Amino acid sequence: MDTSIIIDSFLNSNSVINFTPGNISDFLFRFLIDIISITILVRLIYYPRHKNQDYVFTYFIFNCLIFIVCYLLNNAKMMFGVAFGLFAIFSIIRYRTVSIPIREMGYFFTCDTLGIINSMTNYQEHFYEILLSNFIAIGLVILLEIFFKNEQQVFRSINYDKLELLRPENRLILMEDLRKRTGLQVTDVKVDRIDLVKNICRLRVYFLSDVDSDNYSVSDQNEDDDD
Repeated sequence: MDTSIIIDSFLNSNSVINFTPGNISDFLFRFLIDIISITILVRLIYYPRHKNQDYVFTYFIFNCLIFIVCYLLNNAKMMFGVAFGLFAIFSIIRYRTVSIPIREMGYFFTCDTLGIINSMTNYQEHFYEILLSNFIAIGLVILLEIFFKNEQQVFRSINYDKLELLRPENRLILMEDLRKRTGLQVTDVKVDRIDLVKNICRLRVYFLSDVDSDNYSVSDQNEDDDD
């Protein structure tokens, strides 16, 4: 039996379910598609590789919030511009001391985009396009994870006590000292903070790693609060 005929009859049959905007069944159907997509993306693709439960929590929460708000705005006859404005507002949210790595930011954008697509697009007219959009977004992430799974440049923030090595002419000596003391393949160093009273500084050390970047990028974030 042709599956396309079954799907078309399912979408167009009011006796089965009514996908009229604002209907509870329409909301639940959209949310089901969205939660399946976000579960595949976050729980089956992101978490097995990166093992960071904090980001898993954040991705699910933001996706669901974006979905709910955009669905309500859509029922209020708001335009897609409002949804992407909301998307931009959420996108610039930062914790005071936590810097989100670029790869995790990519997952963050994907989660929010799925929420917008699944909540605001007309399923009666663009059902196949919605499924294809979800498939493309998830498939693209899978392909990128496969082809870019080699060594990554990640960073870790550390406290450092040799301020004399911060001089530009001592940069190579500084990097070599960091390599010896940390055992990391240091490729770059940036100074975040200098405390001349305590004779200590805060460095952001970039290094090559073939392990999960989350183990490094979000550590040591409870830095001195007495500044």
